[in-house]
Amino acid sequence: MTTPDPSAPKTSNIDVRRGEPLVVITDVQKHYGDFQALRDIDLTVHRGEVVVVIGPSGSGKSTLCRTINRLETITSGTITIDGKELPKEGKGLAALRADVGMVFQSFNLFAHLTILENVTLGPIKVRKMKKADAEREAKVLLDRVGVGHQASKLPAQLSGGQQQRVAIARALAMNPKVMLFDEPTSALDPEMINEVLDVMVGLAQEGMTMIVVTHEMGFARKAADRVVFMADGQILEDQKPDDFFERPRTDRAKDFLSKLITH
Repeated sequence: MTTPDPSAPKTSNIDVRRGEPLVVITDVQKHYGDFQALRDIDLTVHRGEVVVVIGPSGSGKSTLCRTINRLETITSGTITIDGKELPKEGKGLAALRADVGMVFQSFNLFAHLTILENVTLGPIKVRKMKKADAEREAKVLLDRVGVGHQASKLPAQLSGGQQQRVAIARALAMNPKVMLFDEPTSALDPEMINEVLDVMVGLAQEGMTMIVVTHEMGFARKAADRVVFMADGQILEDQKPDDFFERPRTDRAKDFLSKLITH
């Protein structure tokens, strides 16, 4: 990874425990009726680590991502965040989701609220922040992702890339311990993809713990500490980016990469 710019703003969740396990997934199985979407999943993500999950469509990548904040329930196994097992419901689950930021394929912004209101809603309602404090922090984050000048606009007045950067700022406003990205650029026009990836690379360089499901191989090479390759609901490879892209171990991964290169 590129050495961080010492003058760059730092995300506030980074602490001296960098490198300790933060997300621990153990023997997770996920069924939809007779179909098994996740099989024997074991994965540990450490503080400050960027793990990029790639694989063919239908491999279970997004399902895995969504189980980490319990948008999808698991059939068996355990998932812990910062040493605590995922609660099933109630206030505990709400608290967990406040600690786990998530950015989806679609931006999911409230169309009737301004950009500033979209970013401050969570901190005010969930974190019980004072409106003035929430707005001050939101403006810093919107500047950080390059849309500070759009704070008073409605989502429909922004481009897709700008809306996705607002969605990232909204997730960061909750001061999460880990950020999940589920195909964050797949709904964007090609010219808008890089502006979102640039924000994500910046977060990675600052030490944000990130789990990223993506088809953007350039981002995986540039920002990931590890690349996890999935197929048919299983993790088949878990390697450093250079090792995975240059020396994949499984035939399934070799086939996947060959298609990326030749098509």
